[in-house]
Amino acid sequence: MEYRFLLSYILVLVAIYYTYRENLGLHRRIAVNTVRAFLQLLLLGYILLYIFKIENPFGLLLILLFMCIFAAWTAQRRIVLFKGGYMTAFLSMFLSSVIVLASMVTVKVVSLSANELIPLGGMIIGNSLNIYTLVVDRLKSEVKNTIELIESRVALGASLREALQPAAKEAVKAAFIPILNSLQTVGIIHIPGIATGMLIAGVEPLKAVSYQIAIMYMLVAVALFTGYFTILITITKIIPAVYKPEIAE
Repeated sequence: MEYRFLLSYILVLVAIYYTYRENLGLHRRIAVNTVRAFLQLLLLGYILLYIFKIENPFGLLLILLFMCIFAAWTAQRRIVLFKGGYMTAFLSMFLSSVIVLASMVTVKVVSLSANELIPLGGMIIGNSLNIYTLVVDRLKSEVKNTIELIESRVALGASLREALQPAAKEAVKAAFIPILNSLQTVGIIHIPGIATGMLIAGVEPLKAVSYQIAIMYMLVAVALFTGYFTILITITKIIPAVYKPEIAE
């Protein structure tokens, strides 16, 4: 077995040292999560051997549902909202992921085979998790920084949803930055792993590229839907209550 990849952990140690020295409060999370990622991927390598043998679509859907549940739990731990924040995270990610996956299965871009549905579903749900946390984190910051403007709009007769729209737009725009950067640099700076793997395996370049571009378009769609559902569910129920309960009243 090849162990030299473990030397890459030196880079993590540098990050741990820097965050500890600068008192950023991230060194423990980096240390724990990097080790956790290694163990999870090691376990995944063995589990996938059995998952890819599953032919029952219902079993595959249960696996995707578990992914959504775990993603919502992770999101709630990262961005603490309120007592019902877990369900908000779950609904935002579940609905957006279902819409994108169901659409792609319907038009037969993605098949119901385990070796396609599970990896692609994992990418979509993982991207939805990132978008959700970015939107909520930015939305909280925007509301906190512009609370006086929001109060002024409400005082002038705007509804709470209307008053919060500028903050919501900024939150969604900020969440799209990583995806737009990826789309702009793909094939020039960013070399997608799936396309590279398919090319190494001997697949024709056009087929590899077309498969990769379909995945990237799916990620754009799930980002849009996640941002939409997150704003729809959270904008009037969570953010005002966190900072200014009297506005929500």
